[in-house]
Amino acid sequence: MNRTLRNLLAGDATVLAAELNRNDSRTALTCVAAIVVGCGIYGFTLGLWRDGLQSAFTAIKFPLVVLLTCAGNALLNGCLALGLGSGLGFRQTTLAILMSFAIAAILLAAFAPVMLFLLWNTPPLENARSTTGHSVTLLAHVALIAWAGLTGNQRLLRLVREVSGSDRTSWFVLASWLGGNLLLGSQLTWIFRPFIGSPNLPVQFLRDDPFEGNFFESVHRSLSLLIN
Repeated sequence: MNRTLRNLLAGDATVLAAELNRNDSRTALTCVAAIVVGCGIYGFTLGLWRDGLQSAFTAIKFPLVVLLTCAGNALLNGCLALGLGSGLGFRQTTLAILMSFAIAAILLAAFAPVMLFLLWNTPPLENARSTTGHSVTLLAHVALIAWAGLTGNQRLLRLVREVSGSDRTSWFVLASWLGGNLLLGSQLTWIFRPFIGSPNLPVQFLRDDPFEGNFFESVHRSLSLLIN
C-alpha cells in the first residue's frame, strides 16, 4: 500500500504533520488520486437510482466538486490559517485539507456497497412511490457524506492541533475552514446537479438552469415531503 494512503488511514497526527513538510508533490498527488477514485466509486452509486448514464455522470462530477471546493477556497483557507496563527502556510493548508477530503473519499468508497444495498431496497423509478424513493435516497446520501466529512475533519483537527500546539487555535481554524468549504461546496453541488437525478426530469450532465435555487432548499423540500 502507498505510504501516504497508509498514513491517512492510520490518522497519526504526528506522521501526517511530517507529510506536510515533504518537499515533493507525491503526497498531494496521492490525495488527489484517492479523491478521484473514492468519490468516483461513491458517485457511481449515487446516480444509479436514476439511470446507468446518470451514475456515470455523477462518478465524474462528484470528485470534480470536491477538488474545485479545495481549489476555490485555497487562498481564503490559507489566509485564515495564517491570520489565526496555526503555523500552516498556503501550501500546507491546501495539503492538509486535501488529506481530510481524501480520508472522506476513502470512507465513502468503503460504504458504496452499503448504499447499493439501500438502493436495492428503495422504491425504483418505475414504482408509484418513486418520489419517496428519491427523497429517501437523497437524505441517506446526504447523511453518509456528512458523516464521512466529519470524520475527515476530525483527523484534520488533530493535524492542526499537532502543528499549532493549541486546542483553541485548531478549533477556530477548523471552524473557519468548514464554514467556507460548506458554503462553496454546497453551492457547487447545486450548480453541478443532478447527482441522484429526479424521477420527473430527464437524465442530464447539468440542468438547464444551474444557477436557479440552492442546495439547502432542495434538502428542505425532501424533508418536508417525508414529514408530511
